Amino acid sequence: MNGTFITITGMQYYFGKEVFRVDQIVVLEKERDNENDDEAIRVCSDAGVTYGYVANSIYTVARGTKSAGRIYDLFKQTAHAKILFITRESIIAQVLVGE
Repeated sequence: MNGTFITITGMQYYFGKEVFRVDQIVVLEKERDNENDDEAIRVCSDAGVTYGYVANSIYTVARGTKSAGRIYDLFKQTAHAKILFITRESIIAQVLVGE
């Protein structure tokens, strides 16, 4: 999965982009009980604090990255990602490890 890149979205509903920094490791966790998205993957801290979600819409997935639906079956319940870029519109991360 080390060549897999994702877009993180929905930060405005939590703590904004201010909680992210380049090279930061975040946790990706499947949210199986999400009523809006059967393939929802939550982006959170090691302590379980939600920061946002892996983008899963053609309107939010940045070019060159994969949607939550495309990576959903690559790991069991959690994985980690490394923040690579923080732009005005989005955060781009690289998926590191599936568990």
